[in-house]
This record gives sequence, C-alpha cells and structure tokens, in this order.
Amino acid sequence: MTYSVRETIHMSSESSTTSPARNLTEVIAIHGADPEILAYAMAKYSRSALSMRDSLAEISAQRAEQFLNTFYFEYGHRSIADLAHVAFAVERLSLLAAIVLVDETRWDGQERSTRYQNFLESGFYVPDFAGDSDSKELYDRTIESLMSAYKRVSLSVLDLLRKRVSRPEGMKPEAYERTLRARAFDVARYLLPLATNTSLGQIVSARTLETQVSRLLSHPAAEIRLLGKKLREAATGPAWNVNTKAAQAFVEKLSTMQDSAAPALAAQAAALFTREVHTAPTLVKYAQPSEYLVRTETDLAKCAAELLKGLPPAAAPLVDLVERSEPLEIELAATLLYSACHHPFRQLRDFLSGLPAARSAEIIDLGLKHRGKHDETLRAFQAGASLRFDILMDIGGFRDFHRHRRCTQIIQGFTGLHGYETPGGGDLRDVTDILAEAKVLSEYRSAIGAAHVAASTIASSHDMPEAPQSALYLLPLATRIRALFKMDFAEAQYITELRTGPAGHFSYRRVAWEMYLKIKGQYPTLAQHFRVTDFTRPIDLFQR
Repeated sequence: MTYSVRETIHMSSESSTTSPARNLTEVIAIHGADPEILAYAMAKYSRSALSMRDSLAEISAQRAEQFLNTFYFEYGHRSIADLAHVAFAVERLSLLAAIVLVDETRWDGQERSTRYQNFLESGFYVPDFAGDSDSKELYDRTIESLMSAYKRVSLSVLDLLRKRVSRPEGMKPEAYERTLRARAFDVARYLLPLATNTSLGQIVSARTLETQVSRLLSHPAAEIRLLGKKLREAATGPAWNVNTKAAQAFVEKLSTMQDSAAPALAAQAAALFTREVHTAPTLVKYAQPSEYLVRTETDLAKCAAELLKGLPPAAAPLVDLVERSEPLEIELAATLLYSACHHPFRQLRDFLSGLPAARSAEIIDLGLKHRGKHDETLRAFQAGASLRFDILMDIGGFRDFHRHRRCTQIIQGFTGLHGYETPGGGDLRDVTDILAEAKVLSEYRSAIGAAHVAASTIASSHDMPEAPQSALYLLPLATRIRALFKMDFAEAQYITELRTGPAGHFSYRRVAWEMYLKIKGQYPTLAQHFRVTDFTRPIDLFQR
C-alpha cells in the first residue's frame, strides 16, 4: 500500500509517542550566567543533547575551566571563545592608545565624543622621559600650548557661530547653545594632541580579547603594553559587580532578622549574590606578546627602508580609488610594504610592478615566515576586494572612519611627514575659513606647527629608549594619516551614504563625498544608486 506525502505526515503525527509540544521551537533569553560558563554551555550543543537550561544547571566554573583547557588550548577550537562576551570600561587612556586598542575587526564599543564633551579637563598622558629633563619640559610646554589654543579656538568659534547663526523659532535656548557648542568643538578638536586622555567602553568576545591583548602587549609604546596587561588582569581577576552594594545590604538585612533561620539564609545569600565573578579566567590567561607580529613588523620595516631608499612618497589626493590592474601577488606585497612605510598604495603597486616577480614573492615570504601554529595571518593578507580607497586625512576624521569594521583597514604609522589639515568653513554658509573669521587662524597654525617641531625634536633624543614613540603623543588630531580601506560595493555605498549626511563632521563628510566622486568617475552607471548628500551644498547646522 502506498501513501501520499500528506497522508504519511498525518499518520506519523497520530502514531508518534512523542508529545507534539516537544517539536515546537523554543527561544530562551539568558541572563546571569558567567561568560565562560555560558560559552561552555553553548559549546556543549555540539557534544550533548542537553537543553540550555539543563546544561547551565549542571555546569560549575571548575568544569568549564577543564573543558576550555582541553578544547580551546589543546585542540585549538578557538570558535568556543566567540561565545563568551565581556564588557570593559577603559578609562583615562590616551587618544593614541584608544586608536590602537579599538583596531579590531570584531570590536563593539563607544568612546568619549570630541563633539559633545570638552576635553580641557581630561588630562593627558606623560611618557617616561628617563631623566631627559629637556624633552620632558618641551613635552609639557607643547601640551599646554595646544590645550590653550584648543580653549581659545572653541570659545572664539562658538562666539562667531552665535553671531552668524540665529536660533530657529521654536528651538529652546539650551538646545541652540548645545548645538553651536558641538559645532565649535568640531573645529577645536583639530588641536587635541594624541596624548589627550579619553575613556571608552567595549564589549568583545574572549577570542577577540585574546587577540587584542596579544597585539597590545606587542606594541612598542609602554602605555599600550601596560594597557594590554591591565586588560588581561581585568578579564582574569574579579570583575566589578554593579549590584554589589544592593546585595551586601540585602545580606546584612537578612543577618539581623529575628529568626533562627536568618544566619543560614544570610550565608546562602552572600554566597549567591556577593561571590567574585571572573569573566574570562581561562580563555585569556595565556595571552602573550605575538612573536609573529613583532618579528614580522621588524622585518617589513627593514625591507621597506632598503627597497624604497631614495624613493620619496609621491604626492597623492585626499582620496585615491586605486583600480585593480595587478596580479594578487603584487597586491599582497604592496599592502605589506604599505603598512611599513608612508608611501601611497598606487606608488607602491606601480613600483613593485616594475620589479622582477621574485621581489614580491620575497616580501610575501617575510609576511609569513614567522607565523606560528595558531597565528592568524596579518591583516595585509585580506586581499582581493574590488574597491580600494587610499585616503590621506586628518587623524580626527580618520578616527570616525576607523569605526567601519566591514572593510579591511591597513593603517600607516603616525607621522608629521604629511603635514596637517586646517578646517575650512566648518559648515558655516558663505564662510571659506572659519578660523580666520574667528581671528584665531594664526594661533592655530602656530600651535600645530610648534607641536610638529617639538615631536621631531623629542623623537631624535638619544637619552630616551622610546623617544620615537613618546614623540607621537604630541601630534594633534589635525595631523594627516594615510590608511588603505579595502571594501566591497555594499560597504562603499553604506559609508558614502552615511558619512556624507549633514549631521556628520565636515572632515569625514568631505572624504566620503570624494569617495563617491571617485566611484562615479570609474563606475558611472553604479553611482546613480548612491543616496549621498552633496558636500558642496550648505547644510542646516541644526539637523541631527
């Protein structure tokens, strides 16, 4: 006898001894489990038929540690660490350290905004000058000059905005003042040195955290190495519990109750509510400096210095969309060199194209020869994207572009070699030089020029072991930095549409507009699908 599909399904459901309810999808939102225990419970789905409730009920921290030690460290199942997410508050770190810290492709967080907060009270990082009093004095004097200029520029631009921009009808005075102050900070932020302290919050997986800590521990700057150590300690040590005070008060209240069971209840409550929680005691404890990263960066820097000797960086536009015309080997070699020098990508690509193929192969070998068993390859090997934008912009604007994680970013080092940006109209209509209008242009140029000279002077000091790194803290956000952004069509569309919007900072709005124009020049039929805002047209300063 044969049956139709519908009849077979019907008969199966009637004859089954399994309750129909067991076949219904169930979705559970989970709260209260420690990150590593939750990671263990989720990893058990591949090794056990237990439900999440049952898994969490039977798991202890000790069992989780044993499991992770076996499968994560011995067997190399690193995806398990993607299941444990940890929240951190990182406070009073320099802008320079913050840029390095967040340079992860799998990173989520928020940082203090230079638009909405006054950084005069933030303080700043001071490197160890190892007894070099002259460099220390020059450093302090330069920081003071930059911060004084920051204060005067922000106040002068704010005063100009009040005179030039009327409060819209219906807008409250406090909202009007807040908006203009934010626009003034948009201009003044160019003067903030990389030494300026900031704070940020991040939520990352333990896998990303381990990579992040290893990378920070490998950095040449002392502040950043210390930051890596503190992140590892925070993840493996006792976490701060937002409910501690309330829990302690509850336990104390229980202990004072006139009941024979109160002491036992208080002890149980204390064990449950005031216990120490270690967010990632196992997954991050072995994070160490990356020998692969340190040795490869050293080799590539040496290679770039030798290969490019006598070849000065070529002049380059604000945005260069480098068309794809070279083989993959040339792209890989050019990208590796790019990360170790200050030359434009197009120049490196064309230079290597004129050399024997063996030279590119040698550079690729340098990027891989120190790679260990569990090391991911350098970011430079993320090649093959259709759109490659080589961008030379101010550090402040770069920090906003740095948040775009769906593209591959190859970032060159900080340097004063490329000069600095001067804000133009600052979104004011009929104004081409907002600093001149506010009568602070001369002070702006003087402060930034002096900072670049001071950084160069300190970098050449022979009395400090980390002089070149310490000097970078004096570079203001106006300083130009070069970075290569490799992306697909969707990401280019997203960035240009988002970043040309009138609510954004005029620095990155200009860059995003140039990106769109480059795409329009090379792919005119595709450009019509971009919903960008014309940067050249005046905007409403109060549009958010």
